[in-house]
Amino acid sequence: MSVLRRYTVIIPITLSMAMFVTACSDSKASQCERLVNLINKGSDLIDKNKGQQVTTSLQLSKDLEAVTKEIKELNLKDPKLQQFQSSFVKVFETFSQSIATAGKALGSAKTAQASSEGRIKIQKARGEIDTALTAATNAAKQSDTLASELNKYCSSESK
Repeated sequence: MSVLRRYTVIIPITLSMAMFVTACSDSKASQCERLVNLINKGSDLIDKNKGQQVTTSLQLSKDLEAVTKEIKELNLKDPKLQQFQSSFVKVFETFSQSIATAGKALGSAKTAQASSEGRIKIQKARGEIDTALTAATNAAKQSDTLASELNKYCSSESK
């Protein structure tokens, strides 16, 4: 999921937007900043925990669910930001579900016995991991596209 490193582009924009935030807490810049901060929070969780153990993967899935909930609960007024919000909720839900599926499958494979039944269990787990990886990769590509569009939108002049 190294595709998520592109989110680091969002950080400088967030910092520059912070300077332009006015006293009005519902400005476009303020709404962008709140959304971008939560997206970065989720992306940082993924980058920090990728390739870890089963229990870490399951915890990461739960942490991503929490970030997804935070993104859902943002009270954004800007209609375009609401669209980005909805899209990123779907992306992070996919990440969370994919990581949970892969973590459970990895755990199942680790406990498989050295037998024909164990080999079947490992093959099933491998298939589940491959499916989860494909879903996560597709979500990462979508998130990169969304992040680019969000950067462009948030960098444009305030409405």
